[in-house]
Amino acid sequence: MERFESFEGGVCSAKGFRAAGVAAGIKYKDRKDVALIVADAPCSAAAMFTTNAVAAAPVVFDRSIAKYGCAQAILANSGCANACTGQEGLRDAVESVKATAATLGVDPRHVFIASTGVIGRRLPMKRLLAGMKDAAKNLAATPQAGLDAELAVMTTDTRPKQAAVKVKILGHEVTIGGMCKGSGMIEPNMATMLGFITTDCAITPGMLRNALKSAVTRGFNRVVVDGDQSTNDSVFIMASGAAGNKEIRHPDASFRLFRDALIQLIVTLAKQMAADGEGATKFVTVKVKGAATERDAELAARAIAKSPLCKTSWYGKDPNWGRILAAVGYSGAKIDETTAEVFYGKTWAYKQGKVADATQLKKLEAELAGPEVTVTVDLHFNNREFEIYTCDYSTEYVHINADYTT
Repeated sequence: MERFESFEGGVCSAKGFRAAGVAAGIKYKDRKDVALIVADAPCSAAAMFTTNAVAAAPVVFDRSIAKYGCAQAILANSGCANACTGQEGLRDAVESVKATAATLGVDPRHVFIASTGVIGRRLPMKRLLAGMKDAAKNLAATPQAGLDAELAVMTTDTRPKQAAVKVKILGHEVTIGGMCKGSGMIEPNMATMLGFITTDCAITPGMLRNALKSAVTRGFNRVVVDGDQSTNDSVFIMASGAAGNKEIRHPDASFRLFRDALIQLIVTLAKQMAADGEGATKFVTVKVKGAATERDAELAARAIAKSPLCKTSWYGKDPNWGRILAAVGYSGAKIDETTAEVFYGKTWAYKQGKVADATQLKKLEAELAGPEVTVTVDLHFNNREFEIYTCDYSTEYVHINADYTT
């Protein structure tokens, strides 16, 4: 087996987990909108949340749970964010946790919650709790159960986002599976996204937290759709220990194997999220290399990925390299336009002062014709580089967000 083996899977891929997704009528009729992910026993757990000062009630509650490093269940819903709902919203969050714990027969201190949807509306608690009980009756450790849970947390997503990976740790096969939702209001620091990851690795909460932080930094924090940051962003990971490996307690070789496998999983999910950006027609990788510092590389890459002018030009298949250099110029990164280069795919658009002629433009249009493209900027200062996963802006993005609450 290769160092990491990726395969189709989700939150039920790892041993020790069941899931379900049901329709409860939170916002739409006959659409799955309540999900449960449940471990067979209390697990090592870790989580990361939005850095937005306006945090939804579930985030406020979950932060108090995460510090204990132990969890057994996650209740999630779409259709209502339970954000900007004051003390009533927090009481709704607490009530849903207590009801979930009672239904499952688990400790309420081991239950996370997550919500996504419209801001400023109270949860329809009767429907939510009825859906939770229905989900509890349908829990299963099957791929379909994992898919049902994924479908239940989707909002403007057009397709499910799931992945799984296997890695051998000291002779034991460890599996990591995950799912996420998110296609708009994305960047920085995760985004309007919920991420749920399960693993059967035996690992302490501290080491799990370290691995998650590294993986989120390399994956979810490198996704840009539109530059807006949500109130509900949450990523959870639970580790059942059912793989039977010697528990990972230190940042040793076993930890690095697990961490790198987790990075691979989260990068895969992150790319799926960027490719499904609201109204997107292209998945775009923005790569800045040759920067003076890694910070410069990140600043430049994020500026390009967030620029509406760059993003609309990609939608129009227009190799407008001037917009890219302009974005780098205002990003704060060190740049000298006489030595910089811009590429679409492997074809140069601007080369150290040389501008693409008609023949070169035809090649560039061909690079932009497909559903994926890599935009590379070489600043020719040092060997620092940074990569961002993003998408184009289409007219559909405007329609989706113009009509979201009405």
